[in-house]
Amino acid sequence: MFSLIVSVQVRPEQREAFLSAIAANAEASVREEPGCLRFDVVEQCDEQNRFWFYEIYTDRAAFDDHRAAPHFAAWREAAAATLVPGSQRNIDTDLLHTHSA
Repeated sequence: MFSLIVSVQVRPEQREAFLSAIAANAEASVREEPGCLRFDVVEQCDEQNRFWFYEIYTDRAAFDDHRAAPHFAAWREAAAATLVPGSQRNIDTDLLHTHSA
């Protein structure tokens, strides 16, 4: 499986717009993309407005499909308005094991 860890810093005055946009993107990704298995959004405890996304896809092709989806295009527009420029960092990973309760 392909997974992605993303770190972003949000402009404080754009926090609510960011939260609305990323929630819509995450929800649509899991609901509308068969290859998107998980999309978590978390805020770092010791750094307000620093967020992390954890996304799991069946494979790299499913992630490429995600990037071609209309809701991803809407997210990119919102990201341009809400994120601190240059703050996004993407880490591609291969998921080897996963467990849940």
